[in-house]
Amino acid sequence: MDYDVIIIGAGPGGIFACYELMKIKPDMKVAVFEAGHALSKRHCPIDGKKIKTCINCKSCSIMSGFGGAGAFSDGKYNITNDFGGTLYEYIGKKQALDLMRYVDEINMRYGGDGCKLYSTAGTRFKTLCIQHDLHLLDASVRHLGTDINYIVLKNIYTHLQDKVDFYFDTPVESVKIIAGGYSVKCKDATYSCEKCIVSVGRSGSKWMEKVCKELDIPTKSNRVDIGVRVELPAAVFAHLTDELYESKIVYRTEKYGDKVRTFCMNPKGAVVNENTNGIITVNGHSYEDPAKQTDNTNFALLVAKHFSEPFKDSNGYGESIARLSNMLGGGVIVQRFGDLIRGRRSTPSRMNDSFITPTLNATPGDLSLVLPKRILDGIIEMIYALDKVAPGTANDDTLLYGVEVKFYNMEVRVNEQLETCYPGLYIIGDGSGITHSLSHASASGVHVARNITEQVN
Repeated sequence: MDYDVIIIGAGPGGIFACYELMKIKPDMKVAVFEAGHALSKRHCPIDGKKIKTCINCKSCSIMSGFGGAGAFSDGKYNITNDFGGTLYEYIGKKQALDLMRYVDEINMRYGGDGCKLYSTAGTRFKTLCIQHDLHLLDASVRHLGTDINYIVLKNIYTHLQDKVDFYFDTPVESVKIIAGGYSVKCKDATYSCEKCIVSVGRSGSKWMEKVCKELDIPTKSNRVDIGVRVELPAAVFAHLTDELYESKIVYRTEKYGDKVRTFCMNPKGAVVNENTNGIITVNGHSYEDPAKQTDNTNFALLVAKHFSEPFKDSNGYGESIARLSNMLGGGVIVQRFGDLIRGRRSTPSRMNDSFITPTLNATPGDLSLVLPKRILDGIIEMIYALDKVAPGTANDDTLLYGVEVKFYNMEVRVNEQLETCYPGLYIIGDGSGITHSLSHASASGVHVARNITEQVN
């Protein structure tokens, strides 16, 4: 065998699996294959001046490369079982939390020391939310910020680069079963290993589907989250973000009984583009450095859609809505809330008249031509509900960017060790459909690494 362990994907799951393997068994031969660039070469060409919108790079530096899609995220590590995935269903609630805390300790050791740990425990806002039929989920949140998160990743890579073989810009085409292990085929070469850890993240969803089909690994359809990213003056949510930073709030709509939730809150942050499988969607970032902060706060409002037989392609459904937005707006569409509820599209002149300066250059338009009525009705209802705990949310000038889509990989059948029906083949992180966050994905990597080293001992 060329390697003891091959890890496919250098996102949070792959990185922490690699870290733990080297910590416990430093003599192991480990390789990491990553379709994207090394961290130092990850640069999005959008500068807001010469290049204002996505140009569909061959490898999206926002979504792929060392650190995965989390590298340029807001750097929020939520230590909770209430959201972020169902890892606890496989390994137990206590162990899941212990592993997330362990990941947090590593992040602190490699550059995150000093970043504040927020908590919703005992907060008065929980009572305030319940009084208005809103539900604040429990969590401890370590906010690194996009800038400190990058430093932590850089330091971890420096620690690992001489211990592990990293293959960047090297997409894996297929995984095959061979005698005593697995073969990993790339464009120019094939490598073999005894154990294989697959950690390809959400951006690897189509590839993961292909591999599972080829190897006949059982899967089941997952959900897709569809919605918008809201941007408003930071002062509107300051009373929540100053104390909690990230507030995960869930609301059940009166009209349809659908659940709408806030997601990825970025105080004094910026709205950004994302490119997933060639589709331009929207996301948000924020920074610890005050010099990089803005006057706005942004967060997503998402509605989860689950599908039953015979329809199985939840991601395809989300993609079709995102493609429609791209077709109408050439990318992301932005609309003032006041324009939306009056049934008119936002125009450049109306945007210029707004009291809010957008942080993303998006096309003014009409989201009602893109989002299904049921989803849009739920989002509008949620905005009015939030206005009761954060007055100003439903102001006319509140900006809605669309669409935001969270694609979840189909859930792969694995055991409590996150091992497939093939011994030694593990599927972890968001690519498994089990985790949906930085902390859960990282924890899954540590869990599998410890299992592998126990077998070696």
